[in-house]
Amino acid sequence: MGAIESYRLRLRRRRMLWRAFRKRRELTPVQDRTAAIGSRDILLFSTLRNERVRLPYFLRYYREMGVGHFLLVDNGSDDGSREYLAEQGDVSLWHTTRSYRKARYGVDWMNRLLRVHGQGHWTLSVDVDEFFIYPFCDTRPIGALTDWLDASGVKSFGAMMLDMYPKGPLSAHRYHEGQNPIEIANWFDSGNYTITKNQTHGNLWIQGGPRARAFLAGKPAKAPALNKLPLVKWDRRYAYTSSTHMILPRGLNKVYDEDGGEKTSGILLHAKFLDTMGQKAEEEILRREHFANGAEYKAYHARLKAEDPDLWCKWSEKYINWRQLEILGLMSKGNWA
Repeated sequence: MGAIESYRLRLRRRRMLWRAFRKRRELTPVQDRTAAIGSRDILLFSTLRNERVRLPYFLRYYREMGVGHFLLVDNGSDDGSREYLAEQGDVSLWHTTRSYRKARYGVDWMNRLLRVHGQGHWTLSVDVDEFFIYPFCDTRPIGALTDWLDASGVKSFGAMMLDMYPKGPLSAHRYHEGQNPIEIANWFDSGNYTITKNQTHGNLWIQGGPRARAFLAGKPAKAPALNKLPLVKWDRRYAYTSSTHMILPRGLNKVYDEDGGEKTSGILLHAKFLDTMGQKAEEEILRREHFANGAEYKAYHARLKAEDPDLWCKWSEKYINWRQLEILGLMSKGNWA
């Protein structure tokens, strides 16, 4: 990369940090328990709205993984999410009713909290419907992974988002509070993905899966990106630029090997496709707070209104464990054994 392009990226990173600083006034503390954060705690950051039914399992899943503290932004929930989270002793909670879209889909809020509270910590940035898995996650806590990354001099860890769905109509599988959603949405596309490289930021751009084939079949280029950088050893100079798909400085995006080898990587099991999806799509269409005025949710709503879809197909594979995903080439243990 030339000197001019490098300079432009530095300016962009500074603009992202400045935006985050300006947006700090939009965040009102509900419960600030950050004084209890330990020096070696792994921190989880997330923005959410009306996810009360998902929260008990989400918190339990990441507590059991080894997350030490949750730093969450509630964006105007009216379903009891804020009240529930305020009662959790390992949660620091901020509230805002300001525009999710004008905060760059929550990235400005996250960058602000990461800059203030994430310095020197391994940070996990995920949505409430995303469940991080990594090689040996069934026997080793996330702290074992971050210790290995520290010893290897690695600052960021990539993961592909894998859309999960049930077999049969979505409405036939009722989700209950506290339930593991992967018990219901336990199928995924084992192939059907495209990968390109973003020459400016150096990250891979992955698209495909059930959202591309079932909801955006005529517009594959509009399919959501499936590449993410959820786990980062945070430094106050860093900034996410497009959700957690890309980050600056640019070198943090290089979580893959171009020389024929394999770098250790993870997966985000994405449990979006539950029976609650229709209601969520209607809400987000009215709010118009998501990318392109909620074009993705409009596609969901149109299909859900026309039928009760069954996303299962002959190429679907039932989820077993991380080793299965490694065999399929969707994640790699690299040299972490």
